[in-house]
Amino acid sequence: MTALSVEQISCHYGGLKALDSVSFSVAEGARHVILGPNGAGKTTLFDVITGEKSPSSGRIMLFGRDVTGLRSDRRAWLGLARTFQITNLFWDLTVEENVLLACLAQEQSRRVFYRPAGSFPDLVAKTRSLLEEFGLGKLAKVKVRSTSYGEQRQLEIVIALATQARLILLDEPTAGLSGEATKLVTRLTGNLPATITVLLVEHDLDVAFQVSQTATVLHQGKLIAHGPIEEVRANPTVRQIYLGRR
Repeated sequence: MTALSVEQISCHYGGLKALDSVSFSVAEGARHVILGPNGAGKTTLFDVITGEKSPSSGRIMLFGRDVTGLRSDRRAWLGLARTFQITNLFWDLTVEENVLLACLAQEQSRRVFYRPAGSFPDLVAKTRSLLEEFGLGKLAKVKVRSTSYGEQRQLEIVIALATQARLILLDEPTAGLSGEATKLVTRLTGNLPATITVLLVEHDLDVAFQVSQTATVLHQGKLIAHGPIEEVRANPTVRQIYLGRR
């Protein structure tokens, strides 16, 4: 099954074409990277996929459903989650509370209102299980502002998992991390359940090639390559435009 289909997406700002008739698809369970130099249109593409920006033309299909006209919150209900270049967390809550809120957000029952978040034993158990599984259990009671930047990036990915996402968009998950923290986040990304589709933007090519199976390359808003990661890596146009060599 196709998790994501981007069909002839264009996004124009006056005379600027941030995206110009971009089309590609990502299979369910795939690990797919979006590559391209600064200004290529990568973040705009993520914004269009998540519904934060409307395309000038084209269509976005999510798990076989046309979501082009849906708000970002409705797309989230369908199983779409995103992390951002700039860490976006509740700084004065604990690590556990941040994940627990993500679990609560998926509850469609009115039972979540007017009750403390910690009064739902099933969701608390799920939260603690996720933290232990992905190496953050020891930080459960620590306020987020007291954690390292690398731990915060890991936490964002765990929060995405807590929403029961089927497609996770990771926007430069290793940006600004030390070498050791990069290894931890890379390992976490690679160990995500096989049922989850991962689409990431990543400037660290070592990380991109290690984590991903397929790739799409953008340049000045246009798609210049798409396919298996090794084919894209060897593509002469990609090497010249993106890597700076033939």
